[in-house]
Amino acid sequence: MYRTSQDATPHGGSSTVKTGHAKRRWRSGVAAGLTALTMLGMLGLVVPAQADELHDKASALEQQAHDAAGALEFVDAGIAKSASDLVLFQGQLPGAQVALTDAQTRVGAATAQVSSLAARIDLAQESKDKITSQIAIDTKKAAETKSMIGQIAAQSYKGGGISPNLALILGIGSPNDLANSIDMAEQAMRSQNAALEQLTSQKATNQNAQARLAAVEAEIKDLKTQADAALVAEQSARDQAAAQKATVDKLISDSAVINAQLEAQKPQIQAKLKVVQQQQNDVAAQIAEQQRQELAAAAAEAERIAREQAASGGGGGGGAGGGGTYVPPAPGNPSAFGLQHPFSGNIPITSGFGWRPTPTGTIDFEGTGGYMHTGVDFGATCGTPVYAAAAGNVVIGGWTNGGGGYTVQISHGVIQGNALTTIYYHNSAALVSPGQRVSQGQLIAYSGNTGNSTGCHAHFETWLNGRAVDPMGLL
Repeated sequence: MYRTSQDATPHGGSSTVKTGHAKRRWRSGVAAGLTALTMLGMLGLVVPAQADELHDKASALEQQAHDAAGALEFVDAGIAKSASDLVLFQGQLPGAQVALTDAQTRVGAATAQVSSLAARIDLAQESKDKITSQIAIDTKKAAETKSMIGQIAAQSYKGGGISPNLALILGIGSPNDLANSIDMAEQAMRSQNAALEQLTSQKATNQNAQARLAAVEAEIKDLKTQADAALVAEQSARDQAAAQKATVDKLISDSAVINAQLEAQKPQIQAKLKVVQQQQNDVAAQIAEQQRQELAAAAAEAERIAREQAASGGGGGGGAGGGGTYVPPAPGNPSAFGLQHPFSGNIPITSGFGWRPTPTGTIDFEGTGGYMHTGVDFGATCGTPVYAAAAGNVVIGGWTNGGGGYTVQISHGVIQGNALTTIYYHNSAALVSPGQRVSQGQLIAYSGNTGNSTGCHAHFETWLNGRAVDPMGLL
């Protein structure tokens, strides 16, 4: 779930003080939050990102989505979620497109490898066929040579000379044409020796051919193994490319659908923004007036005490005795309130206090460039105990209609010239009631996801002397 980076305060009735965020935020920021509805000018074209720009961008992208949702959270949780999704989808699209290109490149490389291996196998098979054919020819020649040698030897052994048949084999004509049988025998021996040398040469050639054949067959086997693996790799690459394409297509489709929905709702959203802005202006004014009255009452009481002390001769009073004008002391350090953390565990901060620029790619309708986040969001799971940061009187404890859900607001009075109020939003339950006195560390609520919230979290605000300040500077 995406947690919002800001919250709006509930809209209370005439009998209760409505809690909320700083006037500045809602004057300059909430309407600007509408910009999350029109990412890249109502979807527009996505500029391809470089691969090296896509590394380590997930956190930044999620924060942008977080901010986009936060800018609209108190208008409508569904709209805020849609704005967040639109930021995510469009932010993820360039990376998905690069991944698709990479996958398609791998398909091309795998296909080329398969083709190359197939060609090499064809060449190796052709070489094998040639070697096999040559071996057959050489084998036949060797057999014929052996047969001829056998005939020469047999005839020489049986006849003690050259028979007419042998003469015919040697191709030298009739024995009667020869000078004598000795010359015939010598010639037969030379022919036999030549045949033996030829047979030996053929045998060596045959053995070499057999070795070449074995090598070619081994090469074919290895190439086929490589080809099988290449085919598997090619199919895997095609599957990955198909999955990446499906991702890209879905991101584009989902973005277009959300964009169209938000565009259709824009008039209603703008109307809601005006209402919420006015509510928050009222809330800020009410808190400021409440604390002004508290400060005035505290100053009046301090002056009364000073004058009484002066009248009784106790001295001091800043010149109050003898008709002098009372001069109140300068405000002390707000740390005098001794605020403690509203959660007992180590709950991480998901969004801090301060200015939030308009999310990248959105349109800044009011030209302010962003909005003010007047509290701190903690990543508390639903049901996390929430404790009073300091002792005080409960102003609001229960459900409110301004988008904060179950809310607790506590006035901590005035200490050393400073008035302090703390507010706790989106609780699953409020355990205290208006007018109730609570002590520091008392269980006052359980965190949740009520109101226009897009996920379990806790929003905590501190208001000092009529304005919102960073709670982390007081805790």
